Amino acid sequence: MVFRIFFASLLLMFLSFGSLADGDVAQGEIKAETCLGCHAVTGYNNVYPTYHVPKLGGQSAGYIASALNAYKNGTRVHGTMHANAADLTDTDIADIAAFMSSYKK
Repeated sequence: MVFRIFFASLLLMFLSFGSLADGDVAQGEIKAETCLGCHAVTGYNNVYPTYHVPKLGGQSAGYIASALNAYKNGTRVHGTMHANAADLTDTDIADIAAFMSSYKK
C-alpha cells in the first residue's frame, strides 16, 4: 500500500512538471521582461544582501515554474522574488518558465 502511494505521488509530480512546461514562449517573453533585468546579466550580484543572481536562460521549465510557485506561496523566502511572483497566475508562471527555458542569450 505504501509503495502504491509513493509511486502515485511520483507519477503526479512528473505529470505536473510536464504541464508546467507547456507555457506559451511568446507570451512568456513579454511577461519575463523584468526577470531579464537581473537573470540575464552575466556575473550580476545583488547589492544587499550580497549574493550572485543566477542566469536562468536554458534552465528547466519545470524547475523555474516550481521556484516561482515556491516564491509565490512563501515556501522559498526572498523578498524581491516574492514581490515579483505574488500576483502571477498559473498561466503566467507556465509562460515565463517556457520562455526562460528557451532563452539562449
